[in-house]
Amino acid sequence: MAGGWTHDGGVLDQIEDTVTDGVLNARARLPAGESLLFCVACGEDIPEARRRALPGCRTCIECQNGRDKQVVFSAINRRGSKDSQLR
Repeated sequence: MAGGWTHDGGVLDQIEDTVTDGVLNARARLPAGESLLFCVACGEDIPEARRRALPGCRTCIECQNGRDKQVVFSAINRRGSKDSQLR
């Protein structure tokens, strides 16, 4: 049961859309193509095993670990405010 202006199942639709957008966004950021020999961040060699395991990689393991620890926020606000919905 949905509340407010949403139809039944509207909240579930919103959750599914958010998850789908996240998956598509993550897939779009996956590297593709030929891997680089040297890291774009620090210039160190990228191990051959990493290049084979992850085609298109552009960073060494250390630099990628640092990038993975950074928090990334989505710019999509599906909820909005009631004021913006009334205008």
